[in-house]
Amino acid sequence: MKKKTAVLATEDDLLVDLTFHNVPAILLAEFAEKIVRPYYAGNMNAAIQDLMHKALAEKDFFLSHITHVRSGNNG
Repeated sequence: MKKKTAVLATEDDLLVDLTFHNVPAILLAEFAEKIVRPYYAGNMNAAIQDLMHKALAEKDFFLSHITHVRSGNNG
């Protein structure tokens, strides 16, 4: 009998379908026109992923800066 090897996916391998509710159509259209079309060749998926990555990086930067200032090491 063959042993089956379980392969666990890393977080990078897990894909999730994402649905947005109650987003104004004009906001989506403007995002597509001004961001997605010129910078992502119309790839909405890539644009949203990049937006999320950048938001998380900005949050991390902001929190590390606030922690640095609060600890008195702002000199």
